[in-house]
Amino acid sequence: MPTDLRQSWPAPTNPKPIVIIGAGGIIRDAHLPAYRQAELPVSGVTDVDHRRARALADDYGLSNVYPSVAQAANANGTSVVYDIATPPHVITNILPNLPDHAAVLIQKPMGVDQDQAREIRQICRDKKMKAAINFQLRFSPMMMAVQTAVMSGRLGDLLEIEVHLNIFTSWNLFPFLIPMKRVEIAVHSIHYLDSIRAVAGNPDGVFARSMRDPRAEDFAQTRTSVILDYGDRLRSLMSINHNHQNGRKFQSAWFRFEGTDGTMMVKLGVCYDYPNGEADELWFCRKGGNWERIPLEGSWFIDAFMGPMRNVQRFDNGEDSELHSGVEDAYQTMALVEACYKAMKHPAEPLLVD
Repeated sequence: MPTDLRQSWPAPTNPKPIVIIGAGGIIRDAHLPAYRQAELPVSGVTDVDHRRARALADDYGLSNVYPSVAQAANANGTSVVYDIATPPHVITNILPNLPDHAAVLIQKPMGVDQDQAREIRQICRDKKMKAAINFQLRFSPMMMAVQTAVMSGRLGDLLEIEVHLNIFTSWNLFPFLIPMKRVEIAVHSIHYLDSIRAVAGNPDGVFARSMRDPRAEDFAQTRTSVILDYGDRLRSLMSINHNHQNGRKFQSAWFRFEGTDGTMMVKLGVCYDYPNGEADELWFCRKGGNWERIPLEGSWFIDAFMGPMRNVQRFDNGEDSELHSGVEDAYQTMALVEACYKAMKHPAEPLLVD
């Protein structure tokens, strides 16, 4: 069993305080618990809903509540790291208010589409920001272990990457998604596309369909099929169904990474009975051997949320040479998402039986 697989991002030596922009649920449920666990200091918060910002500050003992993003930036300059956790369509309004050369972590997705992602990238370039997107699944213990195993040749030549979800997601937990035209890929499966890219790089192209389901009729799409074209050597596909209402027995949520010398299976525990979830799991099988479970140092929720902020902090102080999910790389994930939506507009090859 491999015991030397990297599962976490190293901590910064001298972390800067963090200022939160946006005091919503993801901050309460993931960011702040992860930062507390990682001993990363958080000094302040701002939100368009001042009462929500004040409540967050009171609950987490934050020293400062700023009336606006501009006032937070004026008060702190580049002495802090800004953690933006807002709806994606307002990111382009927030970034111009932050100081040049600021260190910034931006909640995914990188805008609502590739055009906004391009605009976000340009703002970050113009202001010379040290900016990354919070694609945290690639920082989870299980996915970091997979990345290490693949890059070190532990699986041999990579031949298969498959994502399979057949689960029940309570979509009523996300009413803000109801008016959105792009839902499943843009909000959920974007994590899987990004994690595949982190392991295998960019595909040459993509085939995709994402669709509505009458069991979640208020939402534009809750089922997705994707084939990623990596040529004639690596096969990669995703089959996603969020509407399985027939009990736990045949639910599934996993990645399969298979190579010439071995295979790894990743269980996405948080997907079962979300947001309660189950434990993540990582399994490894050498070619012809037995399956062995690899102990994990944590989970996607909340441990993965430590990694992106640690990486931004370390890049900002010179301890890391690159941003693992920097805006330049994250833009390519947004381009892949856009390619999926464009592929949906192309008709399938008709079946000719005469």
